[in-house]
Amino acid sequence: MSLVSRKIYPIVILLLGALPLMAQNLTSFSLEEAVNYAYDQSVDVKNARLRVLDAEQQIIERRSTGLPQLSADVNFQRYLQVPKQPLPEAFIQFLESLNPNGEVEREASFFLKNNFTAGLNLDMMIFDGTYFTALKAARAFREYTAQELITTKRDIRSSVIDVYLPVLQLNKNIELIDKNVANLEKLLRETKALYEEGFAEQLDVDRQQLSLNNLVVERENQIRRRETALARLKYIIGYPADEPLEISEDIEEMAVEVAEGALTDAVNPRTRPEFVLTEEGIDLQELNVKVNKAAYLPSLNAYGGYQQAYQGNNFKDGFWAPTANVGLRLSVPIFDGFYRKSQVERARIGLQEAQNQQRDLQRAINLEVTNARNSYLNAMEALEGQRENLELAERIYETTQIKYREGVGSSVELTQAEQSLFQAQSNYTNTLYNVLSAKMDLQMALGN
Repeated sequence: MSLVSRKIYPIVILLLGALPLMAQNLTSFSLEEAVNYAYDQSVDVKNARLRVLDAEQQIIERRSTGLPQLSADVNFQRYLQVPKQPLPEAFIQFLESLNPNGEVEREASFFLKNNFTAGLNLDMMIFDGTYFTALKAARAFREYTAQELITTKRDIRSSVIDVYLPVLQLNKNIELIDKNVANLEKLLRETKALYEEGFAEQLDVDRQQLSLNNLVVERENQIRRRETALARLKYIIGYPADEPLEISEDIEEMAVEVAEGALTDAVNPRTRPEFVLTEEGIDLQELNVKVNKAAYLPSLNAYGGYQQAYQGNNFKDGFWAPTANVGLRLSVPIFDGFYRKSQVERARIGLQEAQNQQRDLQRAINLEVTNARNSYLNAMEALEGQRENLELAERIYETTQIKYREGVGSSVELTQAEQSLFQAQSNYTNTLYNVLSAKMDLQMALGN
């Protein structure tokens, strides 16, 4: 072994040993794994989760308005120039009568330079007709946002399915093309051997070479299309664009028949998260009506306070003046220019609109399920026909190959059989895709 070989050989061994480790870094997703990954990465799902957390804080915020509110106030004020007020004329005359020969001040100050006040204030709601209804509305809104999160996830799942299935089909196309390429390469070698022995013409070799070249070009085309489809899949699920990604499922394994009940059971719209979302919306609108009606009721609040006030020209000879008070505050709505009446009417209109939307959604769900069932049945029927056609095309191709090898068949017949087989394979994979797509649409329509 030369010196160069001795240096290169360990590097080759090291690279070959690293291949399994490199292969482990390739991420492979099943459909469910891709959906779950999208749930974690989707901005829409993240924002929906944040809205749930915000709704929980709104419950705390609303509940706090019914709890006692305690606050402290501290205020200090120093007069740089003490304000004065004029004395009444009668009082001035009285002072002049006491001191006829002296000068009498006609103004007096009733303030001291330093004023300090500290106090506690307590305010507590005793009765408010809107409080408990609004608290129920806040809790209902939390349920609404939770259902909205489920609906958002369903939309994300639908988007992932739409970009995952084409990759499955392209993988199947490439698998079939690889099989055909291997078969044509073998046949081309045999034809060349026959040509060299004088049992075949150059035209036969050229026809086989042309078919092989076309398949190689089509394979490259399918690979590029798969790269484009994988790029779309990465984008939808939030996967890094520069990281390798493969899918782990097979289109034939996924295109299994659905459960019998999926085609015969009565449609239950509540299995659809968007229908449940309309129910939550109706509950919110009903509570909105109640809240606006409750605004007609009076509200009663209790309050109290304690205060210490200090006054003095300095902080030694001043005085403290304590103050304490309690009271009740009753507010009775009498006339507001029909403002509350319009609010109640608007809430009722919103409720009717939500109910109309729910009825329309129910009709749309029934229609969607019916169409999905019909599409699935049609796709399954077409799949059976295309499977029979593929088996027939394979038998014809195999028979034609045998005849060609035995010298009783022409290259034209072989080429025609090849084209028929390729077309049958293409039709079969397209129908597989249609079946799987119809199956996924049916499951989505049924809320599964």
